[in-house]
Amino acid sequence: MFLCVCGNAHAQFTRDRFGLGNNLNNLAGPPGSENNNSSQDTSNVKTDTLSGFSFKKMVRGYFGRDTLLPGYLLLGSALVPGASQAYNKQYWKIPLTYAGIASGLTVGIYAGNKYRQTGNNSYKIWSTVGYIGAGLVYWGQMMDGIVNFKTGPEARRPIPAKATIYSLLLPGLGQAYNGDYWKIPIWYGGLMTCAYFWHTNDMQYKRFKYITIVGNDPESGYVGSITPSQAEWYRDTYRRYRDYSILATVIVYALQVIDANVFAYMADFNVDNNIASIDVRPAVINPILPELKQSAEAGQMAALGLNFQLNF
Repeated sequence: MFLCVCGNAHAQFTRDRFGLGNNLNNLAGPPGSENNNSSQDTSNVKTDTLSGFSFKKMVRGYFGRDTLLPGYLLLGSALVPGASQAYNKQYWKIPLTYAGIASGLTVGIYAGNKYRQTGNNSYKIWSTVGYIGAGLVYWGQMMDGIVNFKTGPEARRPIPAKATIYSLLLPGLGQAYNGDYWKIPIWYGGLMTCAYFWHTNDMQYKRFKYITIVGNDPESGYVGSITPSQAEWYRDTYRRYRDYSILATVIVYALQVIDANVFAYMADFNVDNNIASIDVRPAVINPILPELKQSAEAGQMAALGLNFQLNF
């Protein structure tokens, strides 16, 4: 076996990789070199990222004068209920939306006033039901708008923006949209665990807060085994634990949204057995530096070497 040592080596770039054929003049050199044409004005690469929120772009999208992004559709329906139904040309849903929201608010306000006048707990329950009903109708029109939002037959599936919005509106729905059904119990288990500790710590906080108040009141007749100073310590401790539980709930909720977004982007990612492979072949290497082009054209300076092709 022979070992060939090259006394002078320069970085070589495969030309076919960039579609340059055998034209050395078109070969892009290292960054900063005279032959680096990667930033020419003739480039047809365009970015599709959203540089920032534009109210004008959202309005133009709703009126069909510009492309309406799913995020703008959600924001529009949040600001003006029924806007997404109008954009989707499902006009018959708009009066139902406003009727549902108005009915819920009417029941909530009326029952709330009756509860304050009479103190009857049944009115309090009806007031809560009315407000919850109005909130559900408001939430439902946002969900309905994004579900019926047409992205065009050429769009890739799944669509990351839709997966993100689904998870924002209903935890786990983005994972179902991506086909990752096995993740739904995991995320709901995490949310339920956080909610359990949130509720438990809040109950203990309120308990020791009450003991602190009555223990410091000489006229309350408090005779419990926990002193007011001990109750204050427990109150502050459980309040801190409750705050940690709230923070944990927010983090788990945000993580499941991020999970839906990331795996929607990676839905068409290449994960076959050849995801990371290397191909080594002998090759004739021509110089790419400008000062060596003349010699290369004369058939000189060419060298035998190895062509490494890494796929990832």
